Amino acid sequence: MEVRAVAKYVKVQPRKVRIVADELRGKPAEQMAQVLRFHPSKGAFHLRKVLVSAIANAQENHGVNPGNLRIATIMVDEGPKTKRIIARAMGRANRVLKKTSHITVVVEEYAPQGAIKAHGTKAKARPKFEAPKPKKAAKVAPVAEEEVVAAPVEEPMNEATEAAAEAPVEETPVEATAAEESPTEEAAAAEETPASEEETK
Repeated sequence: MEVRAVAKYVKVQPRKVRIVADELRGKPAEQMAQVLRFHPSKGAFHLRKVLVSAIANAQENHGVNPGNLRIATIMVDEGPKTKRIIARAMGRANRVLKKTSHITVVVEEYAPQGAIKAHGTKAKARPKFEAPKPKKAAKVAPVAEEEVVAAPVEEPMNEATEAAAEAPVEETPVEATAAEESPTEEAAAAEETPASEEETK
């Protein structure tokens, strides 16, 4: 369904309106009406008035949601020219032509992305851009903890243990014990001689 709005005898040059109109065709109507509010051109000011009128016609007369409208056609025709003169030197005059425009805006209903169509199926939406997932950090093997050797706990010393620790230790003579245990060579020879004398007798 198409809905239109027309503005005639608008005091603006058609060329200036066409420059702005070329940027709007095929785009969402409600969104472009907001964009034209901040456009510095004189043609954008008059074009926005006609576009808002077309959106209002579709909403009030046909009950169409403004969010489902887009600009189908924009026609900018040349209207009648107003002739004026400007005084020049030596009594001469130059002609001035003040141009007018006829602006026609046609909006149509469409199903925006993500909206549900009349027959109940959902319109196909463009695939959303997905940011690349961050890479997983490499797993680090757990460091084996060093075995902690517990220090021996010193037991409290009693009076008896203190006395035993302070008592002098008796040293045994190493040379005497060694002499007693191992007989010398002379003693062994003396023992062997009497036995040999008896054998001779």
